[in-house]
Amino acid sequence: MNPLPTILIADDDRSIRTVLTQALGRAGYQVRTTAAASTLWRWVEDGEGDLVITDVVMPDESGLDLVPRIKRLRPELPVLVMSAQSTILTAVQSTQRGAFEYLPKPFDLNELLGIVDRALKQGVAGPPPASASDGTEDLPLIGRAPAMQEIYRVIARLTTADLTVMITGESGTGKELVARALHDYGRRRQGPFVAINMAAIPRELIESELFGHERGAFTGATNRHIGRFEQAAGGTLFLDEIGDMPPEAQTRLLRVLQEGEFTTVGGRQPIRANARIVAATHRDLRVLIRSGQFREDLFYRLNVVPIRLPPLRERQGDIPLLAQHFLARAHGEGLPAKVLAPEALAKLTAYRWPGNIRELENLMRRLAALVPQPEISAEIIDQALADISPVAELHQGPVREDSDTQSIERIIEQHIGQIMAELRAAGEEGTLYEHVLAAFEAPLIRMVLAETRGNQIRAASLLGLNRNTLRKKIRFHQVGVTRRVG
Repeated sequence: MNPLPTILIADDDRSIRTVLTQALGRAGYQVRTTAAASTLWRWVEDGEGDLVITDVVMPDESGLDLVPRIKRLRPELPVLVMSAQSTILTAVQSTQRGAFEYLPKPFDLNELLGIVDRALKQGVAGPPPASASDGTEDLPLIGRAPAMQEIYRVIARLTTADLTVMITGESGTGKELVARALHDYGRRRQGPFVAINMAAIPRELIESELFGHERGAFTGATNRHIGRFEQAAGGTLFLDEIGDMPPEAQTRLLRVLQEGEFTTVGGRQPIRANARIVAATHRDLRVLIRSGQFREDLFYRLNVVPIRLPPLRERQGDIPLLAQHFLARAHGEGLPAKVLAPEALAKLTAYRWPGNIRELENLMRRLAALVPQPEISAEIIDQALADISPVAELHQGPVREDSDTQSIERIIEQHIGQIMAELRAAGEEGTLYEHVLAAFEAPLIRMVLAETRGNQIRAASLLGLNRNTLRKKIRFHQVGVTRRVG
């Protein structure tokens, strides 16, 4: 009879040790706990334990510093790292030093039990990767919201892989920051990071910019031009606003991703592509696929690892942290030091931020430069928010409820008005039609499928659609079926 697996836990918080002991004990594991890293290390040296769970901050030694020592002594022993610090550096350093998984506090017990089970079944082998960071540099990404924690964990998992990544999110959410973090903490960090914005380059020049051109390839091509793919060799190529790439360039990019090589415009000699691809867009590519503006096969080539960045209104708890960070950065750049009054922080947190993090950063820089007093009050924030957005009332004001007169059209108009305001603030009014379609079509299909208990034939009949058309829309919108009970 095999003995029960033993879990070694090191955490200076007694309540955490108690909760984990009870949960793991009920799951059938033996548990030993300690508040000291030195005790944990002694157990590991004695050959005890089948899995380690360690906190980062402990009285005698950092759990992060302990991980590589454990991996050198017992490379097969899985180590789970927990931390209340919850930063991208903690997540990345945990993975790079050999941890099986990183969990931010507070954590979900069921998720932890699942990770423990997977780690014990999967096992761990090989030496730990070298650390790429000492943790002293400025944080590239900031936030403790659950959505941001998951992004940190994804970036940490990708530090040893060159997988293609697709970053989606509204304008101003920090897509290029995520792309840079993927590069700076990845295997290609010694190589160049090359960015190209598809929306900022004339359509007729995009292929030349991406792949380069030979002398005489077209009128005005007086010299050979090295494209971004060659410039990014050994590093990362960031394709920003990929949804604005013209069809002919999409075809060439797909060929590069499939075959791993390309030719310059006017050239004949194939050149080996040696760049990790990270793409980003604020647009709904599934809507563009449906309208024939984006290739479906290219989408699947790019969407190997999807990362969705949440808008700032979905991570309101991070707004005070971000605002104070931007004021501190402005002071470090020579602007006067400023602090935010508690009431001012409350005002910032309640605002919807249609321009997302970029809008918040710009406001903090402006206030740091123009406000004469050292403390920024709620009144100053009120005036500043009224000035920066002509649609502030639409974002912040309550919607008047009138149950006797409010029609379906009125409700739809309100939602479209909100979408218009956000697109106007971000300078993207030209995408209104596709955004409105995406906002209303997916919930409509979801509701009809729920009503028909997932019967697509009946759902197609109710919607007045061909069944094949409905199937395509379900795939495009990734609509799941919720069956009603009773």
